[in-house]
Amino acid sequence: MNRVSVIVPCHNEVESIGPVLQRLRRAVPEAEVIVVDDGSTDGTARVVAQIPGVQLLTRARNGGKGIALRQGMAAATGDVLVFMDGDGQDAPEDLPLLVDRVSEGSQFVNGSKFIGAMEKGAISLPNYWGNRFMSGLINLLFGAAITDSQSGYRAISRQVALEMTLSSSQYEIETEMLCRALKTGVGVTEVPVTRKARSGGTTGFRRVRNGLRVLAMILKERATPAPSRRD
Repeated sequence: MNRVSVIVPCHNEVESIGPVLQRLRRAVPEAEVIVVDDGSTDGTARVVAQIPGVQLLTRARNGGKGIALRQGMAAATGDVLVFMDGDGQDAPEDLPLLVDRVSEGSQFVNGSKFIGAMEKGAISLPNYWGNRFMSGLINLLFGAAITDSQSGYRAISRQVALEMTLSSSQYEIETEMLCRALKTGVGVTEVPVTRKARSGGTTGFRRVRNGLRVLAMILKERATPAPSRRD
C-alpha cells in the first residue's frame, strides 16, 4: 500500500487551519501530514502545533507559496505526494479520490473544480476567467485538455515529483508543475473536487502581479526543452 504525504503550505490561516487539519486526519488517518507555515504572524503555527500527528515546518519570514511547497516536498517521505491549501477551500474529504487514482496507475492527478462543484463565493469572476484563459493557453501550447490549470489540489507520484526540479517561489508553482509534467510526457488525469469559499483570512494572490508570473511561467516552460526522464 502506498504511503501518502499531504503537504499544506499556509500563511496567516489561523481561522481555518485547525478545522482543515482535523478533517484531513479523519479523511486519511494514516497519512503523513506536513504543514509549512510560511512566516505567519497570526498564530497559525501555534494552532498547528496543538494538533497530534502533524509535522510542522516554520519559516521565519514569508517567502511565497512556491518556496513553502518545495520545502514540504523535500521533507515528505511518502510514495504519493498530495498538495492542498490550508484556507478551507479544498475539501479534505476529496483527498482519497485523488490518492486512489495514483494507486490505480496515474502519475499526476489534478483536482478540478470545473468538473466538480464550486460553492457560492468559491471563486471571483476575474479569477474564474483568468483560470479559463491560462488553462486554454496551456492546452493550446502543450496539446492538453486540462480544465483547471490553477488548481492547488493535486496528487503526484513521488518519482514524478522528484524529477521536476521546481524553482518557483510564488503561486506560479502550480503552473510550473503542470507544464513540466505535460512536456515530459507524464499523463495528467483530472478528478472532480469541491471548491468552497474561504473559511477565514484573506488570500495573498494578487491578480495582476501573480497572473503575469503564471503567464511568464507558461511561456518559459513551452520554450524550454523537456528534460529526459528516468525510467
